[in-house]
Amino acid sequence: MLRWTVIFIVLAIIAGIFGFGGIAAGAASIAKVLFFIFLVLFVISLISGRTKV
Repeated sequence: MLRWTVIFIVLAIIAGIFGFGGIAAGAASIAKVLFFIFLVLFVISLISGRTKV
């Protein structure tokens, strides 16, 4: 999932450089959502891994 976030961030940067505002905003918002989902899943896995020990 982190790989998809990086792909959408790069897509947003490239689209922003070339002036495609709508595409850049869309890709940036998708990247932001995926990053927060990844972050939540990471914290959950840390907590669940700690309790199994």
